[in-house]
Amino acid sequence: MAKPSVAGRNPVVIELEPGTYYWCTCGLSKNQPFCDGSHKGSGLKSTMFKVEAKGKHTLCLCKHTSNPPFCDGTHRKLPEEA
Repeated sequence: MAKPSVAGRNPVVIELEPGTYYWCTCGLSKNQPFCDGSHKGSGLKSTMFKVEAKGKHTLCLCKHTSNPPFCDGTHRKLPEEA
């Protein structure tokens, strides 16, 4: 499986309305943290998630979280070249 590119070394805190969203897993999207289809041909695919109530969410930009799409602090442990 392809390795994702690190889109950022810190998470993004964003207020989301209720609805369905697609989180970028490849790190190449120009619409971070959301998917814009840049993953095509990479072997990676977006992760769908639903928001039930309006509120702030902390979304991962390093693309290595074990709790996608939410930040779990993994960015703090990534080597510089990741």
